Amino acid sequence: MTFEDLGLGPELLRALSESGYTTPTPIQAQAIPVVLMGRDVLGCAQTGTGKTASFTLPMIEILAAGRAKARMPRSLILAPTRELAAQVADNFDKYGKYHKLNKALIIGGESMSDQIALLDRGVDVLIATPGRLLDMFERGRILLNDVKVLVIDEADRMLDMGFIPDVERIVSLLPKIRQTLFFSATLGPEIRRLADAFLMNPKEVTVSPGTSTAATVVQAMAVVEEIDKRETLRHLIRIENVKNAFIFCNRKRDVDVLFRSLKKHGFDVVQLHGDMAQSARGETLDKFKKGEARLMVCSDVAARGIDISAVSHVFNFDVPIHAEDYVHRIGRTGRAGMEGHAFTIATPDDGKFVVAIEKLIGNIIPRIEVEGVPALDLDMTARKGRGGRTAGRGGKDSPKDKDSGPRESGKAGGERGSRPRRERKPREEAAPVEAVAATEANPVAEIEEAVQLPVEDSRREAPPREGRGRGRGRDDSRSRDDSRGREERSRDEPKGRDDRNNRSRGRDDRNGRRRGRIDELGIGEMLHADGVVGFGDHMPDFMVAAVPLPAKTTTKGGSDKDADADADMDIDAED
Repeated sequence: MTFEDLGLGPELLRALSESGYTTPTPIQAQAIPVVLMGRDVLGCAQTGTGKTASFTLPMIEILAAGRAKARMPRSLILAPTRELAAQVADNFDKYGKYHKLNKALIIGGESMSDQIALLDRGVDVLIATPGRLLDMFERGRILLNDVKVLVIDEADRMLDMGFIPDVERIVSLLPKIRQTLFFSATLGPEIRRLADAFLMNPKEVTVSPGTSTAATVVQAMAVVEEIDKRETLRHLIRIENVKNAFIFCNRKRDVDVLFRSLKKHGFDVVQLHGDMAQSARGETLDKFKKGEARLMVCSDVAARGIDISAVSHVFNFDVPIHAEDYVHRIGRTGRAGMEGHAFTIATPDDGKFVVAIEKLIGNIIPRIEVEGVPALDLDMTARKGRGGRTAGRGGKDSPKDKDSGPRESGKAGGERGSRPRRERKPREEAAPVEAVAATEANPVAEIEEAVQLPVEDSRREAPPREGRGRGRGRDDSRSRDDSRGREERSRDEPKGRDDRNNRSRGRDDRNGRRRGRIDELGIGEMLHADGVVGFGDHMPDFMVAAVPLPAKTTTKGGSDKDADADADMDIDAED
């Protein structure tokens, strides 16, 4: 079968011929005629089988007739990553160069003003990631009520990345009458539930099991200690005839660490992960595609949709947590009928994940031994965290293991992995507070003893709250005498007092209340914390000079104004 037999127009056939394509892949041969009929399609095929062309070619043929309106795209393609969206846009440029179709790529990390300008002119094909598309819609820059064709590409990856709620909202904004094309590398129960919600009487096209790996990929696995993984990777790169290779890590942080390690050992390497700026990500991909860098350390952001047909090797530095990701990772090599090699570096704690992968692909991954590195067996009892971090091997835990959940000791860890409990130091006994009578005669000794007492102990040994405020001893009697004297002076003073006298009386009242809270230590405000320096706005009693209050007398030459001035001097002296 050739592309002429699929019902494509002469312009598309000419573009395909110039691109070097003459025979369609199985997914293309089955999906293109169904899409041209206007039916919904549920397509499933392993990565690298040409799923992108199976919907771009018929879409170009369908959209050839018609005209786009401003801010109202005629078709919409949703992709999980920026790289996959950019690749779909490249396919439209390559296959539709003889059609006058406008397209817009709406992804994060790019200038929003330029994207808005494209939408204002009107586009036939809108290729977007869910987040940026919703941002445009909420700003009122785009209308989705004229979309005739909807494509959801790599739906299983959308599910893994948590984009399904955004996709469901976008679908709710589209017209009910439309053609929907749903493509995925795997068809799990959750994917089928989404397909039932989005599609209407779809035609299911499955050309090969979505969980199978390409027969052209040679697989192998080395089981080593965590500390030997980098040495194992470097040895494999040196002994293999590596033209170019993807090196996958589970976490973005490990991508940067491994990149710097390989750079230090003289390898020509670049890195790619989701935290990089879009310009840096594009530059990295260009360098790798042009052969300027032989190795690319990356996260799973590069496991989907990046079509580089001549990749010779794939190295899984970390065993993927989800078994389906293994299929997508090694699918980066062995494309277009070429032979590829996939090596996985596992630790004994990866046993359960390796078993899940082998159960999914239906084959046992052959084990290999690396020279100079001890080979180990997988531990089926060990448990690991989300990012591939060891949770059961206490003796060989790396620093990244601190991010994982609670540790559990398995067979491989034994008693060696258990961390001894830190013994708590017993609390020191509180020093008893001496009786008030023992320190009343010497205020200085009283202060020294109070300073030496621990703060917690003084708080614990303080008298009950109801006992405070009554006052006992010489200081309390003096405070009562002072209060009584102030009350008598306040009755004799005229009502025309200024604000200064009112503030002075307020300070006297506060000081009187504070003196009423004197505890057994015999001085006020000593229950402060260790970090407090000074006594605040209260001066200790032993530092206050006793100033006798002069008796109020009135002379013939005196006046009420002079009496007020004398009273002010008395209050200032007390303060």
